[in-house]
Amino acid sequence: MTDFGILAPGWAGTGVDELVSDLAWVQAMLDAEAALACAQAELGVIPAEAARVIVAACSAERLDPRGLAAGVHATANPVVALVAQLTAVVESMDDYAVDYVHRGSTSQDILDSAMMLVTSRVFDRIVTELRSCAEGMAELARQHRRTPMAGRTLTQHAVPITFGLKASVWLKLVLDTIERVERVVLPASLGGAAGTLSAYGEYAAQAGVRGGIELIEPFARHLGLEPSVPWHSIRTPIADIAGALVFVAGALGKFALDVQVLTRTEIGEVAEPSAPGRGASSAMPQKHNPVYSTLIMTAARQIPAYALVLYQSMVVEDERSAGGWHAEWQPLREILRLAAGAATNAASLASGLRVQPEVMRDNLHLTGSAVVSEKLGAVLAPLLGKAPAKKLLTRLIEESAATGADLVDLLASELPQLDPAAVRDLLDPAQYVGDAPALTDLVLRNHIS
Repeated sequence: MTDFGILAPGWAGTGVDELVSDLAWVQAMLDAEAALACAQAELGVIPAEAARVIVAACSAERLDPRGLAAGVHATANPVVALVAQLTAVVESMDDYAVDYVHRGSTSQDILDSAMMLVTSRVFDRIVTELRSCAEGMAELARQHRRTPMAGRTLTQHAVPITFGLKASVWLKLVLDTIERVERVVLPASLGGAAGTLSAYGEYAAQAGVRGGIELIEPFARHLGLEPSVPWHSIRTPIADIAGALVFVAGALGKFALDVQVLTRTEIGEVAEPSAPGRGASSAMPQKHNPVYSTLIMTAARQIPAYALVLYQSMVVEDERSAGGWHAEWQPLREILRLAAGAATNAASLASGLRVQPEVMRDNLHLTGSAVVSEKLGAVLAPLLGKAPAKKLLTRLIEESAATGADLVDLLASELPQLDPAAVRDLLDPAQYVGDAPALTDLVLRNHIS
């Protein structure tokens, strides 16, 4: 009955599943029940001693998860069975407190608040891993701010860049991702049967105190979540979570895909961290597959699909949905653990990525001097005019590619007024990386600040 992650490479072995396991969800629901009791005791709705008993009973190890699963089939949500089991535990400890369990509450308050608690805990993990990932990328950017390599556009060599600039692009994406994850608001859910807080207020009135709308703030505070008006049919908090995690997928997916391209046998400009058995093939002993980037990519490709379900669930009927709410639970769990797994794997990849500057320099010369033809065009434009210069260079580059002749020699034959030595200096790729080092420094400064 346990999902060990055998078919889930996006998160298997990263240690994130314990944050979203069935036990974690049960504990989060119990934490919501405990927070409710504490908040009601704070307002005088229930006796403080009853709240202490309820809090002591709210341990997932005391409940039967198989019984909760059976309850889901019977009632379409796990809270009904959870409340029944929790009540039995409280009664075994002190029957005085039994009447105060789940007082005035409804299933959606407890489960929605639990969803936010689980998300908060996973977000903490994601941000920690993203910060570690950023440190690894920043170190790559610092070390290679002037390491030249071929910039590639539409899969082809374009102009020279630096590996530091490439790493700084990854870093900027990760820093933007951290910002987006951290600004997601995670609200506690408290509304009662139809979002009016009526039962909460009724029980408070019976105790001679106010505890309807007044309960929202202390309940949220005890959970470490944000207070909010009832949001049973306002699913924007879930959509905001989905949006942030899609950004995680996109940012880390870009990093992983670049690494996959650069580790190709024909390119070989970077290599993933090595360890005995890592990247091994079951059939081909010579292979060392890019494991971390593959694990990140499988998560990045799945996360948007789960997010789509969460976005679609914003369209709900009435004050509480029959099916829309229920459709959120499993996709939310999957998107959380896939994103957390991707962040963990990305941190390991960034800190251990091996860079091959010599291979980068060799690859820069695969097209001869054509990789800096843009610069040469700018130099020749004042002499020949922009359009004629481009036409000439296009013809000579094609001739160089077809015959193997040196572009410098071809230019010298066409334009004898040019000094071949000066032309060779112009065609040095390392001298045509533009402001790549300065741009790298800009991102690094943002990282430090």
